[in-house]
Amino acid sequence: MPQPTDRRDFLSWSTHGLTSTAVWHVLNQNQRAGAATVTGEAHDPPPHLPPKSKRVIHLYMCGGLSHLDSFDYKPALEKYHGQPLPSSEKPETFFGKVGPLRKNDWNFQRRGESGLWVSELFPHIAEVADELTVIRSMVADSANHTPATFQANTGFRLNGFPVLGSWLSYGLGCETDELPAYVVLPDPRGLPAGGTINWSNGFLPARYQGVAFRTKGQPIDDLFPATPAGSETPRSFSASSEAKTREFIAALNRHHQQTRPESDLVARMKSYELAAKMQLSVPHVTDLAGETAQTQSDYGLDREETKDFGRSCLLARRLLEQGVRFVQLFAGGSFGSPRINWDGHESVKENHSQEALRVDQPIAALLRDLRQRGMLDDTLVVFTTEFGRTPFTQSEASILGAGRDHNMYGFSVWMAGGGLKPGISYGATDEVGWKSVDRPVTWPDFHATLLHLLGIDHERLTYYHNGIERRLTNVHGEVIHDILS
Repeated sequence: MPQPTDRRDFLSWSTHGLTSTAVWHVLNQNQRAGAATVTGEAHDPPPHLPPKSKRVIHLYMCGGLSHLDSFDYKPALEKYHGQPLPSSEKPETFFGKVGPLRKNDWNFQRRGESGLWVSELFPHIAEVADELTVIRSMVADSANHTPATFQANTGFRLNGFPVLGSWLSYGLGCETDELPAYVVLPDPRGLPAGGTINWSNGFLPARYQGVAFRTKGQPIDDLFPATPAGSETPRSFSASSEAKTREFIAALNRHHQQTRPESDLVARMKSYELAAKMQLSVPHVTDLAGETAQTQSDYGLDREETKDFGRSCLLARRLLEQGVRFVQLFAGGSFGSPRINWDGHESVKENHSQEALRVDQPIAALLRDLRQRGMLDDTLVVFTTEFGRTPFTQSEASILGAGRDHNMYGFSVWMAGGGLKPGISYGATDEVGWKSVDRPVTWPDFHATLLHLLGIDHERLTYYHNGIERRLTNVHGEVIHDILS
């Protein structure tokens, strides 16, 4: 891992133009004991109500995790195993095949003092079941990965809208000016369906876009120069020329700011200032060598299967400790063969066994670590997926297949942390887990509840765009008060 450079070397390789001016400004600021808070820019700034949490880790399971094999126990599936779906309604599926009903592939047990049902798919998460608040009645509006993933992140099925992390950055700002408010940790195997749009700022100012860190190798491109600091090349400026160039550009920028105080130049300089600070802070926060051997082992960094997601989970905790507001971890990429996500069309048993092995231990370690450090009381950990899987197999009606198709009518997600009633479930799907029948929860409801926990009234966090006061929840959303402590 590259080490932070000293200020003299840092200036010697800083680029010219706006970047160098911003760097010059940063390095000539008065020394502070710690990083400064960056306020949000919402017109009606939060908090609108007392916040129970102040930061978020979002664990996103790409591809459609089967609720029937994880958090939604349906004994009737064993009773009706191999039989047709007991409904005259023709199910709407992605591939159009409706096979017989299939029982869950993992045994369920009641876990912890709460007795929450969790399957053996997640044996480590099952051990911290008393921390979970499970919503078993989620519904989505699409059974297609890309629009469903957009909806889970933005509330809308089309691209062009800000994601949750961008809204939070815009509303709440950041507790540090040395790191972004919103950091994304993608799966090193690939990007989610829709790619980088999933951390887009949409119509919000560009500074609220998520900043993606690599979880393998150098965390950010061009974090350090290809040419060593201080080395000379035929086209290098002399020290005096470089200083005069910076001075001249700084004078032009000052004049520009005086005549156009609201111009994009100020925003660009702020972004360069943040980039300059990140060159000093990112190497520190991403260096896990200072963590104890026990902590690294707890997160699974010593195992091939768990080290990637374990590193992301441990890095997420460290980012929060440094003041980052929202950290989003993606488990799974988009499309490929063999599959690199939770899209268990061919065999849920084979597919989910592979994916759960990667994330189960690290997620449980993260919850324990946050609890031990006293951080879970004011941190939300959110575990979501774009939709669930069907209770019937993806096969011909006469064949009992091993895979399940997409199911937008009912699935499960969970949250943990400050402001929630732990160890409970909310809502329910029908007898076989096909449709939500008890207190269905939409994505606007879910987002409204999450914002509420952070002290934000979802109807008051708005941004004027194209003649409309836009918001994360559009014109919908009801806070789920029954899950709040």
